[in-house]
Amino acid sequence: MSETTSVKQQNTAAFYGQAVASFGIALGAVAIGIYSLDADAWVRGFLSICVLYLVTSAFTLAKVIRDRQEAGRIISRVDQARLEKILAEHDPFQKL
Repeated sequence: MSETTSVKQQNTAAFYGQAVASFGIALGAVAIGIYSLDADAWVRGFLSICVLYLVTSAFTLAKVIRDRQEAGRIISRVDQARLEKILAEHDPFQKL
């Protein structure tokens, strides 16, 4: 029976730090841009709420995509385990 070991993918601390810094800089730049916009307060407030909605939607989309990918891995593992069990129980020299 063949054994397959899956390698856990883990991000480095530098990659994590870069992602967090990039998100913070982008959000700060948009906040500064909206604050310094030459428009009424209600327009700036509307744009701020739109940005917050966009950020939360992006986080939700990323989570849904990750969850779907992890579910696919689990189904694949179950199918592989079933196949390995069938192959282990099969005796090619057994008379039919």
